[in-house]
Amino acid sequence: MTTPINIPILRAAGVAKQVTLNGAPLTILHPASFDIQRGESVAIVGASGSGKSTLLGLLAGLDLPSEGEVWLDGQALGQLDEDGRARLRGALIGFVFQSFQLLPMLTALENVMLPLELNGAADARMRAQHWLERVGLAERQRHRAQQLSGGEQQRVAIARAFAVKPALLLADEPTGNLDAETGARVIELLFELNREQGTTLVLVTHDAQLAGRCGRRLQLRAGHLETGT
Repeated sequence: MTTPINIPILRAAGVAKQVTLNGAPLTILHPASFDIQRGESVAIVGASGSGKSTLLGLLAGLDLPSEGEVWLDGQALGQLDEDGRARLRGALIGFVFQSFQLLPMLTALENVMLPLELNGAADARMRAQHWLERVGLAERQRHRAQQLSGGEQQRVAIARAFAVKPALLLADEPTGNLDAETGARVIELLFELNREQGTTLVLVTHDAQLAGRCGRRLQLRAGHLETGT
């Protein structure tokens, strides 16, 4: 069944996260509510420790909130078990992380193929080769990840994210481990591919200039969500 296009791709309703530290409760994220519509580009901004990555993990269903609920493509994540959330992520979400999250002993091609194979794609190799060509790494596809530069590894990660044809792309400080020039090239590529594919982009960053390229901002301060622009 196709999800109606007027249903937000993401909805957070009173989402909060608490943990126990030294026997006492610690609130990492205070209750937050917002919608993200299909095709939007949204930056989650704030200082280090403000709760940005925690919120992103909750939106992806990588963690569950202490209270509240997240809906992904109209599905309440709290109603799914871990396997169900993983299947939904695999069908809808592409990820780009600060630390690349590549398997170092696999080649660039094998890293891009992996999520496709896990999703049962019969054309995994062809699609992986196509996306490595799109990010300018056709000549490096047989190199192991550990043999690639930081910028090349992040381009492999971008190819891997887009290869699964995600409705939603989640990027967590994607230039955090890159020098300024390499980071700028990676961001240009990320936004270019995102526009081409019409995906929804949610970008965690502390970089105000980068956040300004998104259509809207969600500002976090010490775990509190402020109204973005």
